[in-house]
Amino acid sequence: MVAVGFDVKVGRLESIVEQIGEAVLATTETIERLGDRVENLSGQIEEQGKQIKQQGYQILALCDAVQTLAETQDDSLQKLSQLTQTLDRLMTMIQGSPE
Repeated sequence: MVAVGFDVKVGRLESIVEQIGEAVLATTETIERLGDRVENLSGQIEEQGKQIKQQGYQILALCDAVQTLAETQDDSLQKLSQLTQTLDRLMTMIQGSPE
């Protein structure tokens, strides 16, 4: 009877050890999958960082272009103002001359 009780205990211990082994394997697989996911996310974040950096350069270039356009428009407005003044003087001269 003692031998039967011992065999039952050994059987239970074997079952517990087997369950622990299966749990360790399942945990290891889960950790590996999580590691793969973290690596994948890291790659995506790195790519997004590159895209954001590129967008930053594009924004700077756009700001420079807008500034150049504003300066060009200001110059054009000054020239247009000078032309308008010249035309006004010319019209004054034409209207003031005897026909």
